[in-house]
Amino acid sequence: MANLNLQKRQLCDIQGRLFELALKKNVSCPEFIEAFMNSTAARCLDDTYDRLQWAGEEYILDELEDELGGLKKGGTAYSREVMYWIGYVYRYWHYYTGESSKEIYSTANAELMNNCWLGYHTLDVEMAIDRLRKSIFD
Repeated sequence: MANLNLQKRQLCDIQGRLFELALKKNVSCPEFIEAFMNSTAARCLDDTYDRLQWAGEEYILDELEDELGGLKKGGTAYSREVMYWIGYVYRYWHYYTGESSKEIYSTANAELMNNCWLGYHTLDVEMAIDRLRKSIFD
């Protein structure tokens, strides 16, 4: 099991809440997830230390909107539970494997994560990540 300190666990939670906030603001979930995971904002969260890591989900969403020139409203909506889980797992995955957000997304995109939620959300997060990675590399 990865030894996540308090700051890393909090960042997992913040990213989960960021994904929930995007849903609450009626942003298209798959488009938001793809945009975020390939963004400068995600790269900042991946860094060892960045000022954005001390920001809340509202500020991070504002930064992403500024970076992209807006986010697509409407479209496909995932449930609140799915969005939180995806955001949390993606951030934990970074700490667990050292992969960047961009690399993680190329392994497990929004559609795959949404489809896996029902079977994986009750698993230990590392077990879920291992299964997601194994399904890609086998």
